[in-house]
Amino acid sequence: MSNPGDLGKVAVLMGGRSAEREISLRSGNMVLAALQRKGIDARAFDPRDQGFEQLQTQRFNRVFIALHGRFGEDGTVQGALEVMGIPYTGSGVMASALAMDKWRTKLVWLASGIATPAYEMLTADSQAADVTARLGLPLMVKPAHEGSSIGITKVESIEKFDAAYELAAKHDGSVIAEQFIAGREVTAAILNDQALPLVRIEAPQGNYDYHNKYFGEATKYHCPSGLPAALEVRIQQEALAAFRVLGCQGWGRLDVMLDAKDQPWFLEMNTVPGMTDHSLVPMAARASGVPFDDVVVQILEAAHVG
Repeated sequence: MSNPGDLGKVAVLMGGRSAEREISLRSGNMVLAALQRKGIDARAFDPRDQGFEQLQTQRFNRVFIALHGRFGEDGTVQGALEVMGIPYTGSGVMASALAMDKWRTKLVWLASGIATPAYEMLTADSQAADVTARLGLPLMVKPAHEGSSIGITKVESIEKFDAAYELAAKHDGSVIAEQFIAGREVTAAILNDQALPLVRIEAPQGNYDYHNKYFGEATKYHCPSGLPAALEVRIQQEALAAFRVLGCQGWGRLDVMLDAKDQPWFLEMNTVPGMTDHSLVPMAARASGVPFDDVVVQILEAAHVG
């Protein structure tokens, strides 16, 4: 670790105004406490309540981004920080914007040979019978620009299709339907551009929704994952490839499903993963011998401009 004083005055961006505000506050407060325990001059900064110009006025030297979702994870904050010349954590403008867009992420992955489930973009005129004929049932309907499972529905019958679309459309003008992959769910965390041990997720009835991610105690996490070693290495290598082809930097987390033949299918890229007591990047890091506070410092030390 650097001398704490060398890192200067640090703003931990948390809260914001996205649908993931509540989780961002939890992540941010845990990051803030970790930095302060390490002797770093870290302060909370909620952009919902303060203008970004205050980062310059208050003479912050670098920023730890703990904002989830829009106006934090989508390249907008990253662009503002670049204009101000303030180093920040995580991916840059392009990669942040791209990874926040599930549709365009899929386009890049498919062009690069990264396996991702079949999908199609929906409109208010999309016909349930046509979409389900192409993608099968069940299928997932989700907003294209949200995280934390917000607005997502597992559609198991044609009759539930329209309601699923309406729910997703409340959160986003772009809605995506995605082939459902039945099988084991794992997450691949990246830290310092290296793949950490995989975490296998065992959610109640396979439903890893907002509640089971952040508040419920029924979800089980397995790290070590229990997967065959060769399969774990393969997924880690493919995760790094999926991370890098989007231009991501520093740290992140990829959501992956394994089908009955152990083929990994990449669902989405998270460029500012959760850092709560239920979060998976800290869990994976701990399995590789890196405590939570050290993870936070390592992410901060890698802060950059552009």
